[in-house]
Amino acid sequence: MAASPGPAGGAAAGAVHGSGPFGLAFDSGLEIKTRSVEQTLLPLVSQITTLINHKDNTKKSDKTLQAIQRVGQAVNLAVGRFVKVGEAIANENWDLKEEINIACIEAKQAGETIAALTDMSSLNRPESDGQITIFTDKTGVIKAARLLLSSVTKVLLLADRVVIKQIIRSRNKVLATMERLEKVNNFQEFVQIFSQFGNEMVEFAHLTGDRQNDLKDEKKKAKMAAARAVLEKCTMMLLTASKTCLRHPNCESAHKNKEGVFDRMKVALDKVIEIVTECKPNGETDISSISIFTGIKEFKMNIESLRENLYFQSKETLSAMLDALLERTEDFTDCAYTSHEHRERILELSAQARMELQQLISVWIEAQRKKTKSIDEELELAILKISHSLNELKKELHSTAVQLAADLVKYHADHVVLKALKLTGVEGNLEGLAEYACKLSEQKERLVETCRLLRHVSGTEPLEITCIHAEETFQVTGQQIISAAETLTLHPSSKIAKENLDVFCEAWESQISDMLTLLREISDVFEGRRGEKYGYLSLPKPMKNNANLKSLKPDKPDSEEQAKIAKLGLKLGLLTSDANCEIEKWEDQENEVVRYGRNMSSMAYSLYLFTRGEGPIKTSQDLIHQLEVFAEEGLKLASSVQAFSKQLKDDDKLMLLLEINKLVPLCHQLQAVTKTPLQNQVFLKVDKSITKTRCIMATSVQLLSLCYKLLKKIQMENNRWVSVTNKDSVDGKT
Repeated sequence: MAASPGPAGGAAAGAVHGSGPFGLAFDSGLEIKTRSVEQTLLPLVSQITTLINHKDNTKKSDKTLQAIQRVGQAVNLAVGRFVKVGEAIANENWDLKEEINIACIEAKQAGETIAALTDMSSLNRPESDGQITIFTDKTGVIKAARLLLSSVTKVLLLADRVVIKQIIRSRNKVLATMERLEKVNNFQEFVQIFSQFGNEMVEFAHLTGDRQNDLKDEKKKAKMAAARAVLEKCTMMLLTASKTCLRHPNCESAHKNKEGVFDRMKVALDKVIEIVTECKPNGETDISSISIFTGIKEFKMNIESLRENLYFQSKETLSAMLDALLERTEDFTDCAYTSHEHRERILELSAQARMELQQLISVWIEAQRKKTKSIDEELELAILKISHSLNELKKELHSTAVQLAADLVKYHADHVVLKALKLTGVEGNLEGLAEYACKLSEQKERLVETCRLLRHVSGTEPLEITCIHAEETFQVTGQQIISAAETLTLHPSSKIAKENLDVFCEAWESQISDMLTLLREISDVFEGRRGEKYGYLSLPKPMKNNANLKSLKPDKPDSEEQAKIAKLGLKLGLLTSDANCEIEKWEDQENEVVRYGRNMSSMAYSLYLFTRGEGPIKTSQDLIHQLEVFAEEGLKLASSVQAFSKQLKDDDKLMLLLEINKLVPLCHQLQAVTKTPLQNQVFLKVDKSITKTRCIMATSVQLLSLCYKLLKKIQMENNRWVSVTNKDSVDGKT
């Protein structure tokens, strides 16, 4: 969030814009090394699996022997890279050095063993009769593979401990500097400390951004995103609020405004550590109640389990579950803003659900006494009836919450109250301030209550977290806007007080805008257009590696560079045509391999249009985002092809896995390019990105072609087998 600094705050603001607010790139050697360790893991696992699953009775053709040897060599090379990375981490962390080095030695020994057992170069010579190979010592390969995977896991776990410690140390540095900022009362000293604070926040942003990307739990990822978004926005708020306090040291509202920012940042910092360490302070537990939609989902699973086991649940448990679920609907019926029609319908459907549960329990008791077909049918009908009633209740609750939110956002889209507060501030109108502060408080309460209702119908845990984040943002920012407006009203000629109010108003307007995206995504989930594994635009996404994006703007490429980029783009455009030709060959257009291939082709075509100055990619942020998504799709394609390879015979499987092992590193390399800051080198950034994208597309086209041929081969063999079987059957009858 950018706000132009006041005259007196130029130096401090420069510290922010030079280092960047929360989210700029900070090169951490440890993070890069740790990521490299993880990137070597996937190829290792697939190659080792191929060796272990290799059939002893497979015909030892030259092609098979060469493929086995290549896999063994690839494993050993990957282990070599892995060991170098592990040793580098060990040298930087003396407390874990011995443990990491032991694991690296084990990995190296295992890699050399696998390379020796898969060395087929001298197998056909007379003197090779006593040579131990994968064909004579399958157990040796399995032992070496287990040792290798065990040592890899050890290093990854140790590296993870290092990263967690680094994040905690970074947080502690930020907190210590924040304490100094809270106490400072001299502007020059503030400028110096804030400059240091900006650098420390940049480091913390980079570490937590990488951690967020690595999290597998969608709920934790959403919580981390929310906490980082708070820190990003509060960094600018802290600057203007602190400057206002320094300019008006005796103003109570200015101090209250500043304290609110510091308090929120401390809570967000604690939240990040809680997520990273997976433990709450003082053994606290998460007391937030589950949403109504989650409760309905769990209740339906319980009643549907009666089809398999009549004694799995007790009647009391089901009744208590439904009572707790319907009690939470009071959030809707007690809401002053719920329409009379919606309230009546919710109460009606709740009563119907209670009645149908009683009917279900009656049939259930009867079914436990005697097992007949008619009783089973009655039980099935009772389950279907209560499920239908709960689905209708879900629809009504969703309609109520979304309609309330949409009307509210639309009504406040012009931000009349904020404009009035700014005007009363510069006029020094205390009576006007009281009037519009009251109106903003009413607006805040409505938005907070609406966010609570939306949380009940959000449908997924990430969107629940987004609703909670929106609720907290409106609650806190509303109070801070009022205190900032009060400061400006008391000091109407103060430029810094006006700038401070602008910053908080921008945060409010931004959150109102995010509500529209949130509403669309909640509706998408409800209507089945989006699943839990998709990204959510409404999740707070601080500008990670912002230096990348800013560095793409100032330096325009010359005509020679533009010509080179256009040439690269043309080659990429031709590859998308090749990919589309391969995709069209497939009969099953819903096949996962085809779907990911089609997605990649579509994105690559958008990148081609970008090189021509056309298409949907308009900004540097769009470009970075498109490249990141493209790399993710490439990894998904590799995963799908690997799943397909399980249907193949050894020779074909080896050939396909070798192609996969070309694609995976390329995708990781593209991800690394998007995250690497290149100060004021636009052309180099785009050149590298498009070149990597072209290599990925070329490999993907080969994969699509190879998969299609191998699929046809499987189908032909199946048809031949069916044909032979039918012929034998006819001959037998004759």
